[in-house]
Amino acid sequence: MSEGDRAHPRAALDAASVRDAYRRWAGIYDVVFGGVSAPGRRRAVAAVNRLSHTVGRRVLEVGVGTGLALPDYRPELEVVGIDLSRDMLLKAQKRVAEEKLSAVHGLMEMDAESMAFADDSFDIAVAMYTASVVPDAKKLFAEMSRVVRPGGQLLFVNHFAADDGFRWWLERTTAPLARILGWHPDFKLSDIFTPETQIERMEACAPIALFTLVEVRNEG
Repeated sequence: MSEGDRAHPRAALDAASVRDAYRRWAGIYDVVFGGVSAPGRRRAVAAVNRLSHTVGRRVLEVGVGTGLALPDYRPELEVVGIDLSRDMLLKAQKRVAEEKLSAVHGLMEMDAESMAFADDSFDIAVAMYTASVVPDAKKLFAEMSRVVRPGGQLLFVNHFAADDGFRWWLERTTAPLARILGWHPDFKLSDIFTPETQIERMEACAPIALFTLVEVRNEG
């Protein structure tokens, strides 16, 4: 199937629509998405924990949300989480305080496409279910590459669109609802990565391989 055959309306996301969407989702996010996102989240944090032994302890979690992944990081790590949604961050802060999560060194309200961090601030950056949420995923990738030192690691867990079949039809049909949903149902690998991107590993995650863990070495 050609790109032309796949052409369809896609509602543009912007920071305001993302904030609005996640203000609506904040109160029920853990219940609605916690279970379905858990396997991919666990795989991503396990990869971070493994890589941190050789790559480094400074970790950035982009799109930390309500902090569902935070309890799973090794206590020795130095994890900073950012999110555009203040409502989601308030829940993450409560989780950190209640569970006394020593690995978490900061939670900040910040635009993932324009981060306030200096170059090379982190050894690893991970974005779980975030790439299809931001308005411009290529800017996200560029910013993650900037704030992670050369030789560090970038990790992504995300849903990537099917090439055909019923799932492709469903993703194509719901694409105009992106502003209401708060993410792009029809998000593709090419929306974030260029042909030159050196993907080290891709691993399908449950349920039913709906999500994929992608590991990329940061070339700087």
